[in-house]
Amino acid sequence: MKFIRKDKRFSKRWIINYSLIVIGSFILASGFVLFITPYKIVPGGVYGISIVLHYILGTPVGLVALAFDIPLTIIGIKVLGPRFGMKTVIGFTLTAFFNDGITYFYGYEPLVKGDALLSSIFGGLFLGVGLALIFKSKATSGGTDIVAMMISKFTKLPVGQLMIMVDSTIVLLGLIVFKDWKIPLYSLIVIFITGKVVDTLMEGMNYDKVLFIISDKYKEIGDRVIHGLNRGGTLFKGEGMYNGNEKHVIFTVVNRREVVMLQEYIHNLDPHAFVTVLNANEILGEGFKSLEAKLKD
Repeated sequence: MKFIRKDKRFSKRWIINYSLIVIGSFILASGFVLFITPYKIVPGGVYGISIVLHYILGTPVGLVALAFDIPLTIIGIKVLGPRFGMKTVIGFTLTAFFNDGITYFYGYEPLVKGDALLSSIFGGLFLGVGLALIFKSKATSGGTDIVAMMISKFTKLPVGQLMIMVDSTIVLLGLIVFKDWKIPLYSLIVIFITGKVVDTLMEGMNYDKVLFIISDKYKEIGDRVIHGLNRGGTLFKGEGMYNGNEKHVIFTVVNRREVVMLQEYIHNLDPHAFVTVLNANEILGEGFKSLEAKLKD
């Protein structure tokens, strides 16, 4: 089974993807050099280990991270198959190069002196933006992500949970080595903000709401959705669990302004209607962003 989709060399998509990798790697490395490393923050991953070793042995953070990434990727290819293409290799190589290059010219002083909390916040922001750009190029960050994937293959545990476990172990390593409870707490702030920024940039800022509406007045509500809000929807037939009566369920997607308008209309029409409102991370399809456009991003 082939996992890697290759871009035609020097095509528009090829240029965009590799530009994203270069820019993302630079931002990612800047986050470590300017905000993370100077305060001994250990945000998981191979860079968390590299930061710990830097303060113990004086080794370069980027070079040590690269020394971890290369064998992990080779082992990952042997165990998992060709999931890690050239873009991933270039991504972690550039990140290591930029990390040590910026350190050489800038030094080890934090950009924000005497404020580890502010550095944790902006460090997480930089790391999140950098990783999101790399992910958008269809590359991965390598490192401990590969370890989690390999463990998942043999244990059948979810990769997401294993990544949390691996990163948490590395954060605890920072606590053991540096013997300062502030370090894991700042590290958790960085990890949380990084994850939120990655999710936001990958999925976009979305204010759409998903509605499930159960009402005997489903025809009138459906007409309001179609003609009043100019939205579409889907009508399901269901059965009430308590009395077995037939129910009609309307499924529709509206924005947060329209949801208030529709809720008011439903309340006036059928005060006993059952309405569930869910946040939508992403909506793809007719009337919204197309799946084709999503895949081209």
